[in-house]
Amino acid sequence: MRTAETQIEGKEEIANLRKRGIVTRFHSNMVTVEDEKTGERFLCRLRGKFRLQNLRPIVGDRVEYTEDGFGSGIIENILPRKNVLEKPKIANVDQVILVTTLKDPDIPPRMIDRFLVLVEKSGLDVVIIFNKIDLLNAEDMKRLDELVEIYSKYYEVLLTSAKRGDGLKELIDILKGKVSTMAGISGVGKSSLLNAISPGMRLKTGELSKKLRRGRHTTTFTELLRFSFGGYVADTPGFANLDISSIDPRELKEYFPEFKEVGACEFSDCVHIDEPGCAVKEAVGKIIPESRYSSYREFFLEIVGSK
Repeated sequence: MRTAETQIEGKEEIANLRKRGIVTRFHSNMVTVEDEKTGERFLCRLRGKFRLQNLRPIVGDRVEYTEDGFGSGIIENILPRKNVLEKPKIANVDQVILVTTLKDPDIPPRMIDRFLVLVEKSGLDVVIIFNKIDLLNAEDMKRLDELVEIYSKYYEVLLTSAKRGDGLKELIDILKGKVSTMAGISGVGKSSLLNAISPGMRLKTGELSKKLRRGRHTTTFTELLRFSFGGYVADTPGFANLDISSIDPRELKEYFPEFKEVGACEFSDCVHIDEPGCAVKEAVGKIIPESRYSSYREFFLEIVGSK
């Protein structure tokens, strides 16, 4: 029979054997963990206590694990998370890289604004990338300049071309040493950009559907990929639907940073739709771009209609 003293010694021995790593992929009841010091990867199973407590590690979790002597490991502890991004579900994210395009496919500003609302709600930093600029003609470039002027006041904006190499050095600087997730409609070239800055990843890329004019989904699960220059990126399934119905309509205005640049409305609880004395509506076309207010109004009515 083990005494209390030997049990304590056993726990101390296990504690001394613990190593730290980051969860890079989830497989049913097992996870892949990358050791934070060596970069070696282990397929780790979970101790029964996690199932009893209904706890499951997710991609991006920092964990403590022990090796089992058979080339795999056991998760001993999930360290506290600094944040969790719900869609896709990733922990400890530093920033969201929103990739969009003006051609093949042509992503409307309304879709960009929908993404931005969800990222603003998460409280994460966001970088907007306009990709495939090699496909743009003079008229397209004029439209791009207008969009850059709108968004660059509140977000970091980068113009890229995986084919031509535009902006790739700047993208590496943005990603280096951070945990990032790339968001964007399928077909905008997320995987192509990652392959261009880190060829060893060899991610699958899909050809644009000539009929549907949208990309085919080429990623089917969330995985944390390590860059050779330092840092990680979550290569995630393409987004088809961006549901904002869970947002409180009264809070939606908080996710449009330009609204905070105008003076106070006549009513403190103004939602900037039909109220008199609304400073936000008065600023439309001046401080607030018409396209951004139009997105806000559409989103507000959509959310109210879904309740």
